[in-house]
Amino acid sequence: MNNEDKSKFIKGLQIALQKERTAHRTYLALAKNESNEARRKALIGLSDTEAGHTERWATRLKELGAEVPPDRESLSGRIWRWVLIQSGTDNALKQLESNEIDDTVMYATLAESAPTDADRVSVNEVLHDEETHSGAFQRTSQSPNTPVGPQAMLDIILHRESWHRHGGGWIGQAIYGANDGLGSVFGIVTGVAGATAGGPAVLIAGLAGMLASALSMGSGAYLATKTEREVQEAELRRERRELQTHPEEEEEELALFYQLKGVPEDEAKTLASRLIAQPESALKTLGNEELGLSEQSFPNPYLEALSAMLSTAIGAFIPIIPFFFASGYGAIIASFAISTLAHFIIGASKTIVTGLSPWKSGAEMTVIGLGEALITYSLGLVFGPIVR
Repeated sequence: MNNEDKSKFIKGLQIALQKERTAHRTYLALAKNESNEARRKALIGLSDTEAGHTERWATRLKELGAEVPPDRESLSGRIWRWVLIQSGTDNALKQLESNEIDDTVMYATLAESAPTDADRVSVNEVLHDEETHSGAFQRTSQSPNTPVGPQAMLDIILHRESWHRHGGGWIGQAIYGANDGLGSVFGIVTGVAGATAGGPAVLIAGLAGMLASALSMGSGAYLATKTEREVQEAELRRERRELQTHPEEEEEELALFYQLKGVPEDEAKTLASRLIAQPESALKTLGNEELGLSEQSFPNPYLEALSAMLSTAIGAFIPIIPFFFASGYGAIIASFAISTLAHFIIGASKTIVTGLSPWKSGAEMTVIGLGEALITYSLGLVFGPIVR
């Protein structure tokens, strides 16, 4: 092994070690927040696998006489993990699955640069683990080679259907609200500032805009979520009546659903028969399979309204902060600067839900915000002489 190859391999192992530590912590945190026992065990299993990878790379680094990076997590890393978990289990797993894909590329490159056959084998073993992790999200705690009987298959289907019910959580709603509040009031502030050269009217207009935006977003989120919940509850009530009055038809329908999923006909009928004998389980499954609904997934209108209202108010408050302490062009410039930064941060934060590049999302929102400010400020300059 020449020094150049050794140095390159060591650097790759150090990066891999840090990534595995991050994944281990995230899976473990998700497991602690998971109420479903099967999914919790699956997440712990994934966490243990990542812990094994960290041990392997730390041991190899020591053998190579290289520095093992200290196992210390940065404050930003802790905050990001907390936000990711708050965004909902489904969204967090999507982000982790995306990271696993990136890691497979990293390990494939590392295998190519491995200086010995033993190192290449070791890296490829971990690469195989990374490639199979995304399937583990769907299999819960079952091994892919384990024979699956009717009851086990029923459990897997039920768990799989309830796995994807959390979306972006309240974090997604909060980001949307902050985005809306910032954009709306930034436009108001720049427009009035252009017309009044940053006079006291800017603060009044900004506060009024903040209050109106927050109340509008909060009431809109409450009414929309309440309506959605009422529709979902009505659908489940209808399904319950059909289950009570026509159980044979519902059993046949369930069997067909399972056959469409690839379950053999005999096993599908066995699953359907067992479910119909348990009305509540049958209702949950029919809600999931036919309607994509479950009582656990019903949105909370009060939580959605509060999240939308507070986040909108926070976003809307940012552009008017400088006008509490100053006026004129100094306050305009300060408002422009902090609002531009806030646009970038909120845009980058969208990647918690979307999984896109934070730099691209942040830059895109910044450009949109600057364009909005330019238009409204220009209108303020044009109409300023008329209103003064």
